[in-house]
Amino acid sequence: MRGTGRGRWAEELSIAAVVFDLDGVLLDSERLWDEARREVTAAHGGSWAPGATEDMQGMSSPEWAAYLHDRLGADLTPPEIVEEVVARLVARYEQALPLLPGAADAIRRIGAVWPLGLASSANRAVIDKVLALSGLAVMFRATVSSEEVAAGKPAPDVYIEAARRLGVPPGRCAAVEDSANGIRSGAAAGMRVVAIPNRDYPPGADALAAAARVLRELGELVPEVVEAL
Repeated sequence: MRGTGRGRWAEELSIAAVVFDLDGVLLDSERLWDEARREVTAAHGGSWAPGATEDMQGMSSPEWAAYLHDRLGADLTPPEIVEEVVARLVARYEQALPLLPGAADAIRRIGAVWPLGLASSANRAVIDKVLALSGLAVMFRATVSSEEVAAGKPAPDVYIEAARRLGVPPGRCAAVEDSANGIRSGAAAGMRVVAIPNRDYPPGADALAAAARVLRELGELVPEVVEAL
């Protein structure tokens, strides 16, 4: 896709890598995470609160486990909460992996032009299971879980680390995101964000304003869109 004869200035501004979010972008999984957290909360004496689902979008596992324990009253330690939620989620994935329509095609289409990274709030075990089940592991040069950095989304840490592992400055990366906290995370890292709004938990106008481009679906994510960022 790269044109010939570009000046060095233009080449330095061009996209050199693309970093995908996982949940909500490649997987229809936000509802499944929500169900698993609700089940664990209810099974261990806690009570769900209005806004809890939205609050936890983008949190790392230590962050959402602490939220379930401290705010919702789940009577387990945070590590026990993580273990039980992840076990319930992985069991669902092993029955039927909820890849979004066009996800594999989008990865292959964009990966044919740019090196790919993954910056996810999911646990490392969940990321590895999804990539193994989907057969997409070979497409990603670098994958990062927010449990491997200091803070989850909307902090920029997971995207900055993905860029570091890719060997590309964040300013030359595109991020593909669906949620408000994810969009804010990619933008705070200095990346050019392509937003594909989550239909179940759509980001507000203020978050979408931080995106360089807003698409309706993965089918619209083509190399020409990334090249034009």
